[in-house]
Amino acid sequence: MARKILILVIILFFVIFGGIFYFQQKNFKKESKEIFCAKEGEKVNRNPLIGPTDQKCCEGLVEVRESRSYSVCKKGQKVLLYYYNSEKDKDETGNIKCSRDGLVAIERQIPVSQTPIKDTIELLLKGKENLTEKELSQGITTEFPLDGFELKSANLKEDGTLILEFSDLFNKTVGGACRISILWSQIEATAKQFPQVKKVEFLPEELFQP
Repeated sequence: MARKILILVIILFFVIFGGIFYFQQKNFKKESKEIFCAKEGEKVNRNPLIGPTDQKCCEGLVEVRESRSYSVCKKGQKVLLYYYNSEKDKDETGNIKCSRDGLVAIERQIPVSQTPIKDTIELLLKGKENLTEKELSQGITTEFPLDGFELKSANLKEDGTLILEFSDLFNKTVGGACRISILWSQIEATAKQFPQVKKVEFLPEELFQP
């Protein structure tokens, strides 16, 4: 009888001990996966040589890369980037119209700054790297980025005319009336989301020629 009681006690001990060990391990794994988010203005390490790179996030903020080693979490504002879907730009016979009908707005965030228009256009020009796999699978695309094509300045006049000056080292904005029309429309539509922009002009004037 005493032997049976001893065996039951031993079994009960291992059951209790095993249960405690199991839940401790479960809680440890849960805690180890938890990512603590950085506050506004806080630096986030992105250099594995100086420490963990996955322990901080910028939830609700925009992560801005300040150097090779770290990013900073900054307050963001929502903007629209206009890309293109040829399936939305067909006439009754199925021909592509190369029109604004194919423009598709995707929402992204940029850091709050004194130059939101310029920042938004620069983000647009990064092109396909802004698009998710889901958006690409839906047929949303763009020719941006164009090699050697970048925004140099954005100047908004009092009458609402926005002057965008670009550099196009390899003449990537020249050739093909259809593609030029789409590229032009993407930039113009993205700029005109800002209510103060009434008209968009490009410099130099040789840009976006068929």
